[in-house]
Amino acid sequence: MSLKLRDLIRQVRACKTAAEERAVIAKESAMIRTAIREEQEQYRHRNVAKLLFMHMLGYPTHFGQLECMKLIASPHFPEKRIGYLGMMLLLSEQADVLMLATNSLKNDLNSDNRFVAGLALCAIGNLATSDMSRDLAPEVDKHLKSASPYLRKKACLAISRCLVKCPDMVEDFVDRVVTLLKDRSHGVLITVVQLMTQVLISDMQNREEDEDEYEEEESPARVAFLKLVPSLTKLLRNLLNVGYSPDHEIGGVSDPFLQVQILTLLRLLGTDNEKASEEMNDVLSQVATSTETSKNAGNAILYEAVQTIMAVESDDGLRVLAVNILGRFLLNRDNNIRYVALNTLSKCVVEGSAAEDDDESTSEGETDGPKSAASALQRHRGTVVDCLKDPDISIRQRALELIYHLVNAENVRTLTGELLNYLVLCPREHRRDICTRVLRVVERFSPDDRWRVDTLITMLTIAGRECSADVQSATIVYIGRSSEDLRAYATHKLLKAIRDDDGSQRGLLIVGVWCIGEYGDLLLQDYTYHPEPSIGPDGSPADDEPVSISFMAIEPSAVVSTVENVTKKHSCPAEVKERALTCFVKLSDRFVDIAEQETLDKLHELVKANRGSHSLEMQLRSCEYDALLNAAKGIKMSNGEKKDEDIFGVSEGGGEDMAAIQAAAKEALARMPVVDLKVIQKKKAAGLDSFGLDGLEDAESGNVISNAKPAGGGVGDSLIDLDTLFTDGGAPTQPAASKTQRAKQNGAGVAAAKGPEGAKSDMDLLSDIFSQPAAAETAPPAPAPAGGFDPFSSMSSPPIQQQAPAATPLDIFGGSNTPAPAPTPVANPLQADIFGATPAQPTPPTIAPAAPAPTAVVGGQDKGPVKVDAFSHQGLSVTFECTKPDNWNKQKSRLVAQIKNSTDAPIYGLSLQCAVPKYVVMEMSPPTSTTIPVTGGSNTKNVTQTIEVTNTMLGTKNLMLKLKVGFTSKGTKVEHMATCSGFPAGEY
Repeated sequence: MSLKLRDLIRQVRACKTAAEERAVIAKESAMIRTAIREEQEQYRHRNVAKLLFMHMLGYPTHFGQLECMKLIASPHFPEKRIGYLGMMLLLSEQADVLMLATNSLKNDLNSDNRFVAGLALCAIGNLATSDMSRDLAPEVDKHLKSASPYLRKKACLAISRCLVKCPDMVEDFVDRVVTLLKDRSHGVLITVVQLMTQVLISDMQNREEDEDEYEEEESPARVAFLKLVPSLTKLLRNLLNVGYSPDHEIGGVSDPFLQVQILTLLRLLGTDNEKASEEMNDVLSQVATSTETSKNAGNAILYEAVQTIMAVESDDGLRVLAVNILGRFLLNRDNNIRYVALNTLSKCVVEGSAAEDDDESTSEGETDGPKSAASALQRHRGTVVDCLKDPDISIRQRALELIYHLVNAENVRTLTGELLNYLVLCPREHRRDICTRVLRVVERFSPDDRWRVDTLITMLTIAGRECSADVQSATIVYIGRSSEDLRAYATHKLLKAIRDDDGSQRGLLIVGVWCIGEYGDLLLQDYTYHPEPSIGPDGSPADDEPVSISFMAIEPSAVVSTVENVTKKHSCPAEVKERALTCFVKLSDRFVDIAEQETLDKLHELVKANRGSHSLEMQLRSCEYDALLNAAKGIKMSNGEKKDEDIFGVSEGGGEDMAAIQAAAKEALARMPVVDLKVIQKKKAAGLDSFGLDGLEDAESGNVISNAKPAGGGVGDSLIDLDTLFTDGGAPTQPAASKTQRAKQNGAGVAAAKGPEGAKSDMDLLSDIFSQPAAAETAPPAPAPAGGFDPFSSMSSPPIQQQAPAATPLDIFGGSNTPAPAPTPVANPLQADIFGATPAQPTPPTIAPAAPAPTAVVGGQDKGPVKVDAFSHQGLSVTFECTKPDNWNKQKSRLVAQIKNSTDAPIYGLSLQCAVPKYVVMEMSPPTSTTIPVTGGSNTKNVTQTIEVTNTMLGTKNLMLKLKVGFTSKGTKVEHMATCSGFPAGEY
């Protein structure tokens, strides 16, 4: 015999461990199964009750589902009650046995006992499927007309479930809803309002899921319910004006549950419907002004009223009233009410901003008028700011989110100061996001450049450790684009901040070291700034006198010592040390005519100190910067292989060449050009892929961008693609090739795609200085900050090495009969040419020699190399010797560029770039030298460069190349572009 329910509960509560509880449940479950198997009808209701208790504890009870069906069919009410309760808890609408209850439900719905019919209606409201809804809807409809309010309210809830499952039956019950709204029972009224709400929500969801099936006109149910808006507003007004009613009054409010349900229904009906919104404006105003706020019941009604006012097409005065209600909520002591108010205000601001952006007819004066919701929200700004000091983190986060939306041009100074104050106290994990948001606020609403720079430096001082690289880059861009006076102020302030910092604010150190290197000469002068007197609200000068800002001049040795002390700290990160090395070499140029020789020697020693560093980046920068300083001083550094030449390929007596190199080195150490943010944003938005090019290669590195696709366009389309690369769709730009090579030796590169600007600007020059082969990138460039440009986007990346070609399937060891192009080896790092030039060396085996190229077999006959003249410009001529390297592959060709110099002086800094149409795959090797000697001179070697191309549409389209060459001839920079298409038709 099984236990009674109370005995089972006692045994479970007496268990001291989970194992004991499981043992008790398992034993009792076994006894219940035995009773079910033996058909012990007298204990059936007791067993189902115990199964309900087990279900509450989380144990499986599926074996008792059929027992529930049997209890439902029992003629006794106590057993029916347990059976229906078990069915609603132990079964779901997906259970197969649920269909067995349809007949029992229909019989109980027709029962004379209202409590039995009420049990059936409750079961339908919880578990009815679409099939059950269609079968039982007529019986439920009968109870909607019942004389008992008890059955009418249960029938409303049941039919609500049926209509959600079968939306096509809505039209049949619309008339019944109109009648029920006149019912005097509050229980019936609240259920019929819930019925209408569920129908509208279901209709909206169905329209969102099947937009194609529904036309733009409103559904029949919504059209019918819109006609009931006057009745709903009248019902709500009666609830507000009714006297004391002890049956429905809660906390001094008459039936708050019904009021909340009516307001929810009005919000659904008034959304995007101006006529319905106008009908409910008066009653909404009455609810907002006459509801008692001392109890939670009144606050609940006011919150729902605010939600409705903000959702419908209400007038500005009503929206101001709603904002003021939320402002009163912020003064409440209950954190739950304050949280709800902050969250609702944030939603209102976001939705209001989106609506103003979409509404083009609304003018700025009308949007921000004194009676608008936005201006009303600004009046509660102080209360929102006080929420930042709340001990509850959730309140602080919601207040912080709201403050971002409250900022405008008038209050940006005040609110940004509050954000910076909160930045000091907030958890460290939140600082990164706050810094990014402050940057957006500063960029959008900054009153002047000085305040913007001052705010960003203060933020770096507080949270430089957590701020992102975008914030650092934006700060540098704004300082670089400012006036000379503001640069001096920013550099002085950054130097002071670095001195006071303990070395933990990484972002501050990066920005400060960069600015000291660029504008270190401004630190050697006194600086004083006298701010203009502030203007009061009435237009007259304020009483407070502005405070002057002064910085004393700093000795060059003190500037160097400050940066040196930063690098000596144990906690100094590697990226700060890299910037410091660049700072030292820049200061050597800034102080060359000012500082003492001892300071200049110290700077040079600091540059050379990392030549043996374990960091490859530091070692590379140290060696290259050392060579750059020596070149700027005119000091020759001997070549290890050729004693009569230096590392730049200049022999004894080459005074003019050395003077040109010295001038170029000094130019490399000069200040960076001002960043043009508009051009940068256009370039990043356009991207290289938008030009339709599949082959762009840097002649110095040999890196390739190749993505060949069979193109269906004609030759004209391909020529347009080629022209776009170098001409930007207009006049050709003239990037400085020598600066490109120097910047690569400096280790900084930012790939900038050509934008649609036709004329040359400072940004074009900057793009060339920081240009880098695009093939070396393994990921797209990081998005720029809202400011636009990141000077550090690649400084901390490791040196890029060329990838070997993939092995063919025939060679399991990865070998290849054809050697891959490789860069010219350098004996030691000091021999590298900081301007891209390499000393004359024997041609490596991977570069095509100047001797006649190997012949290719075409059409069964041996043919010598085909020579095609590419171009000749200012003494530099390029001729291609074309051959077929593989007898079995007619599409592949090898083009050896013979580069000749017909002037009377060497040509330096050769840079040859090539672009091809989409149907051509290209692989380009570096030139044998970037210094072109005079052709025909003694002991001179021809300079060559190999290009391998594959024409995937051979026989249909001919090969064509777009060439861009840059070089320095007799101290003058020359750039030239040409199109080469004279290759034999059908063969190349």
